[in-house]
Amino acid sequence: MSGSFIADQGIKPMVTGQRAAVSTGNPIVTGVAHDVLKAGGNAADAAVAAAITQATVEPHLTSHAGMMTCLYYEAATGKVHYLNATGTLAPDLPPFRPLNGVGGFAPPGQPGPQAAIPGFMPGMGALHERFGTREWAELVSPAIDWAENGHPVSSFEYGVNVFEMPFSTYFPSSRAVIMPNGHLVPVGERMANPALAETLSALAAEGPSLFTTGQWARDFVAAGNDLGWGVRLDHMSAVPPRWDEPMRFAHGADEIVTLSPPERQGVFCAFTLGVMRELGVTGMEPSGADHLYYLGHVMRMAEQLCGFVHDPEIFESPAALATDPDYHRQMARLLKQSRPKSDLSEHMRLTQGPVAQTGAGVPKRMRQPAGSCEISIVDGQGNWVQLMNSLQSGGIPGMAVGGVVMMGSHSIEAMNSHFVGWRVPGSRMRSIVGNTFIMRDGAPRLSLGTPGNVYATVAQMLINILDFGMTPPEASDAPRALPLTEDYRLEVESRLTPDAVAGLTALGIALTPSPEWDWNMGSFQMCWRDAETGTLSAHADFRRTGAVAGIA
Repeated sequence: MSGSFIADQGIKPMVTGQRAAVSTGNPIVTGVAHDVLKAGGNAADAAVAAAITQATVEPHLTSHAGMMTCLYYEAATGKVHYLNATGTLAPDLPPFRPLNGVGGFAPPGQPGPQAAIPGFMPGMGALHERFGTREWAELVSPAIDWAENGHPVSSFEYGVNVFEMPFSTYFPSSRAVIMPNGHLVPVGERMANPALAETLSALAAEGPSLFTTGQWARDFVAAGNDLGWGVRLDHMSAVPPRWDEPMRFAHGADEIVTLSPPERQGVFCAFTLGVMRELGVTGMEPSGADHLYYLGHVMRMAEQLCGFVHDPEIFESPAALATDPDYHRQMARLLKQSRPKSDLSEHMRLTQGPVAQTGAGVPKRMRQPAGSCEISIVDGQGNWVQLMNSLQSGGIPGMAVGGVVMMGSHSIEAMNSHFVGWRVPGSRMRSIVGNTFIMRDGAPRLSLGTPGNVYATVAQMLINILDFGMTPPEASDAPRALPLTEDYRLEVESRLTPDAVAGLTALGIALTPSPEWDWNMGSFQMCWRDAETGTLSAHADFRRTGAVAGIA
C-alpha cells in the first residue's frame, strides 16, 4: 500500500478536461489538495492543507519553519493578490551562522546558512484568513495523520537526504527526525515524526499563532538563545506577511503576472523575455547554438540587474527599467555588436581541451542544500493559486524544534546573492522564488512555478511557451540552462544536438553539462485552461516526484 504513495523521477501522466485541477511535487500532497476540493473547499483551502502536509512528508525540501509566497486569482473580483511570507532577519541582531566553518560546511566565499525568523506558518494563516472557507483544524488534520503514521520514503527523498546530511543532521534534535535509530529511513519504509505530530495537533487547536507567540515560538527562541543567538519572542511576529501588488508586464498578446520586488522573479523574467524578443528569439532554433548563446548572455545581464533589486520600502526599485523596450533594444544591440565574427573552435580546443568539441564539460560545484516545493491549484469556482513553500529563509540551520526540521536562510551580504536581506525594521529579504500567471483577457490561462534554480528556469519556460509556441508539457521537457558564467561557461542539461554543441564551441562557449533531466534545473507544477473548451489540464514535471489530479 505504501508504494502507491511513492512517485519516482520520470514521465508522469497528466490530466485534462477537468473542472478543477491540482499539480504538486508529491502524490500525497496532491491527494490532500484533491480531497479538500472534493469536500467543497476552495483553492486557498486546498493550498493551505497541501502546503502543511507537504512540509510533513517532504522535510528534505520544505519546512513549517521555512517560507512561502503565492499568487491568488480571486474569480469573484478578477483580481490577482500577491502574498509575501518569506523569512525575515532580526533587524537588531548580527548574522548568526551556527554551522559557519564547522566540518568544512562553509568554505571561503560561502559563509553558510544563517538563522532567520520563519515566515511559512504566518503566511498560511494570512492566506486562510483572507480566502479560506474551511475550518483551520480541518486543513491541518491530514498532516497530523501523516506525521503520526509516517510517509513512505522515495528513492528521490533518500538521495536528497544523503546529500543534505552534513547540514540537516548537525544537531541531535534534527538527527532524531532525519535519522531515527541512527540511520536514514530506507526507501519504501515509513518515516514517522511523533514530535511533529504533537506540534501539528497544537497547531490545529491554537492556529498559526503557535509559531509566532505560542509554545513553539517560545521553544524556538529558547533553542536559539542556547546556541548564542539573541533572538527574542517579539522578533517572531515583528514582520507579518505582506499582501502586495504583483508585477505585471505585457508579452505579445499576453500579460505576465509574477512576483514584484523584493523578489527577483518579475525583474528577471521581464528583462530576459524583452531582450530575447528584441534579439529575434522566435526565429531561432529552440536549444540551438544561437538561442543558448544569447539566452546565457541575457540571463547573465538579468542577474546583474537583479543585484539592484531590494525591498521597495527600503530602496528605490529598478522594476520599470526591466520592462522598458528601449532598454531591451540597447541590451540586444550590445549583444549583437559583441558577437564573435571568427570561429573560436581552435581557441576552445587549445584552452579547454577536447571537451570543448564534445560538450563533456567539467564537474558541477557542490551546492548548499536548497529545497523548495511548488503547488498549482484551480478550483471549480475559477480561483487559481500558485504557491511555493520552501525550507529556505527560515529557522535555525541543522536543528529541529518540536519535530520541525530547519535549514535557515542562504542570505549572504553580497550584491548578486540570490538571497539577501537588510537589517532594517520591517524589511523583507530578496529571494528567487517565482509564482507566475499567464493572463489573457484579465483571467489566467496558465499558471506555473518550480523549485530548483527558479530565477532562471521560469523565464525559459515562458519563452518556450510564448515565443516558441510549445505546449506546456513540451516546454517542460526542453533542456534548461543557467546564466553564462564569467569564464564563458554554460551549464545546461546534456541533451543538445551535436550541431548545437559545435555552434556554441565556435562562439567561444564552454559547456558544463548537467544530467539529462536535472532535478536542480526546476520541476514545474502547472495548470492551464483550454481557450476553446474552457476545460483545465494539469502537468507535473518529471525531474522530480510530482503528481496531478482533477475533478471532471
